Amino acid sequence: MTAFPLPYFSLDLTGQVALVTGTTSGLGWRFARVLAACGAKVAVTGRRVERLDALVEEIRSDGGEALPLRLDMTDRASIREVVEKTEAAYGTITILVNNAGVPDAQRAHKMSDELVDTVFDTNLRGPWVLSCEVAKRLIEAKKPGRMVNISSVGAFNYGGNGAALYSVTKAALARMTEALAVEWSRFHINVNAIAPGAFSSEMMDGMMERLGDFSQQFPRKRVGDPAQLDSTLLYLVSPASEAVTGTVIKVDDGQGSR
Repeated sequence: MTAFPLPYFSLDLTGQVALVTGTTSGLGWRFARVLAACGAKVAVTGRRVERLDALVEEIRSDGGEALPLRLDMTDRASIREVVEKTEAAYGTITILVNNAGVPDAQRAHKMSDELVDTVFDTNLRGPWVLSCEVAKRLIEAKKPGRMVNISSVGAFNYGGNGAALYSVTKAALARMTEALAVEWSRFHINVNAIAPGAFSSEMMDGMMERLGDFSQQFPRKRVGDPAQLDSTLLYLVSPASEAVTGTVIKVDDGQGSR
């Protein structure tokens, strides 16, 4: 006899509290809607408040529950305030999706100090601070948790298109995933990452504007739809991945195989 149901998988996130960063467009917008559709209470965050309000309206019209919170990932005080506000409204955060990120779009030797700081702070320091804030509260509450960091295949294969620092920070985010998974394993906090290839988003639109339609170079000659990441995200926050931590899952539609 086994204590596990057959199959050991569920999409029901009722009772879970999720915080998703970078939800004003693209992947984050989709992630927030998916988690809410599965029953989680979701704190949606970003800098464009009007976009957050629109997302919350969409989630609520679909029967979900969401809270809009302005968040600046380059500001430690803003990060900690959002965690506190989420906890005050919904309780302990049990699911964290570190999705917010910015590109550099410049050659490394031409980048200003301000741009370097913005990319490091948004893509790496902010997720580190936020992860630690959420982990502290989970440990204190003696609750298990799931963290999903959104890295990039650019962390492993740099195309040389003026995104060196983006590539470096996303590689560091993948390593952060592995290290924190070890550190927090005994507390049953699973830390994993998704490394998407080229998926439709504002950032991807900007790259295509700058470089042209490079999707024709891919084996399947297409850019992915954010919906194609639903299953990976839900796997990493569901009971099915209970024994999976410190893993980076590449989802690139075969783009990296060319």
